[in-house]
Amino acid sequence: MREEAQPKIVSHEEWQSAIEKLREKEKELTRAHDALNAMRRRLPMVKIEKSYEFDGEDGKVSLLDLFEGRKQLIVYHFMFAPDADAGCPGCSWVTDAMSHPAHLHARDTSIVLVSRAPLEKLMQYKQRMGWNLPWVSSFGSDFNYDFNATNEDGENHVASVFLRDGDQIYRTYYTDQRGVEHLGSHWTWIDLTPYGRQEPWEETPEGWPKGEMYWDKRHDEYRQ
Repeated sequence: MREEAQPKIVSHEEWQSAIEKLREKEKELTRAHDALNAMRRRLPMVKIEKSYEFDGEDGKVSLLDLFEGRKQLIVYHFMFAPDADAGCPGCSWVTDAMSHPAHLHARDTSIVLVSRAPLEKLMQYKQRMGWNLPWVSSFGSDFNYDFNATNEDGENHVASVFLRDGDQIYRTYYTDQRGVEHLGSHWTWIDLTPYGRQEPWEETPEGWPKGEMYWDKRHDEYRQ
């Protein structure tokens, strides 16, 4: 039987040297990613002029309701067409990796899944997957079409970020296609928002909210 390929075996010294060379590249990427996040925090935003209504577990809800009183909102446009029998496998992969929402709530940010499939299908699939994230149906509204989550090619996976100023809602950022591949932890999700992690080291515009460095807690330890 043909042996499976594997990395070259070297001495500990040679291995450590290779790791250190790689670490230099990793640090370059980290700094580049920090700079990219800083650019995202300086993006302008566009006002949402249209009203949208969704089917939620407790009845009809608006886009404003999805904020649950918080300042920021992340919407993951989950690919689940009305005639589909199950949610998209790739979107299911992304959702499996999402963090407990309490970590986002601690930074005044809500997160919700939105799909076009009827609510009954969404709830059945949610139970099957064992998810606790809020999920609403945009069936019958223009929401998916207006945000390119549904187009002439079918369903599209998109992550949208919104900021609320009173009752006024603005879209600050979105990404789709391979842009969603790295998403999943509360750090990467919160980095998409205009206020970011709100940690002292972050480069942010003057007047942006700042918090303590070590704010992350177990999800049942936040006071709110």
